[in-house]
Amino acid sequence: MLMVMLQMALLIAVGVLWQRFAPAHIAAIAHRRALTDLVFYILLPALVLHVIWQAPFDASSLKISLTALSTLAVSMLLMWLCLKCLNVSRPQQGALLLAATFPNATYLGLPVTGQVLGDWTQVVVLKFDLLACTPVLLTVGILIAHRFGNTQDKIHPLQELMRVPPLWALAIASVLNVTHTPQPELLAHALQTLSGGVVPLMLIALGMSIRWDTLQTRFIPMLLPVCVIALVIAPLVALGVGSTLGLESSTLTAVVLLAAMPTMIFGIVICERYQLDGALYAAAVFLTSILSIATLTIWFHVLSG
Repeated sequence: MLMVMLQMALLIAVGVLWQRFAPAHIAAIAHRRALTDLVFYILLPALVLHVIWQAPFDASSLKISLTALSTLAVSMLLMWLCLKCLNVSRPQQGALLLAATFPNATYLGLPVTGQVLGDWTQVVVLKFDLLACTPVLLTVGILIAHRFGNTQDKIHPLQELMRVPPLWALAIASVLNVTHTPQPELLAHALQTLSGGVVPLMLIALGMSIRWDTLQTRFIPMLLPVCVIALVIAPLVALGVGSTLGLESSTLTAVVLLAAMPTMIFGIVICERYQLDGALYAAAVFLTSILSIATLTIWFHVLSG
């Protein structure tokens, strides 16, 4: 696992370097948005369609979703309790709640689990994310951001869900799956080719999203609960719930590793949109990502043993 994390770190480092030395005629943020939009609107939906169309829908799908939902609920509750003991502003409270609750299950979870466990984990990752993390983020997460942020814009969580291409791909693929519609060979090759770009581009975009200037010493006391909840307690909850539900051992390992992923990158966009403390959230992404090199390695060896 450590070697895999270091390999991932190399691709992330490419993104960091590109952010620093990108051609001056285009702003660095424009490069990042172009990459993330390409993945979000084209490549990731292609991956979802390709994988879910052929994936088995059985009891494990519900178990994965319930495990992920339980992990999100416990993480959010624990962070909310921790906030009672911290003297922080409302925009900081909202940023910390999001940072402690939502793992980077797709952007980092997809390549990591694929490398250490195999390509079969793509199904687990997409179910974990699209049947739990993304719907909760775009409903409960946005409601939290609106409540603690400084924006007065009206929100419609259901409309936000309708604007997510991977969820549309999930719905279409699910219909094609349950109706036993065969996947044409030409289309299968096209979807597989597009899917191949998801992992490297996501890791490069992750590197371009890291903001080194945000990790300030004044943030450390606020970020310690986030790190403990996201990297230690969340996977413990996933392990307990998944075991209770009877998840098969290899699937359980994948689910626990997904729950142990660092803070979700996409939350930075929500913080910017709803005027939460984006610098604090970015610091949480940076710190949990660095610490996860060690914690994910430990979790993998514990689960393997």
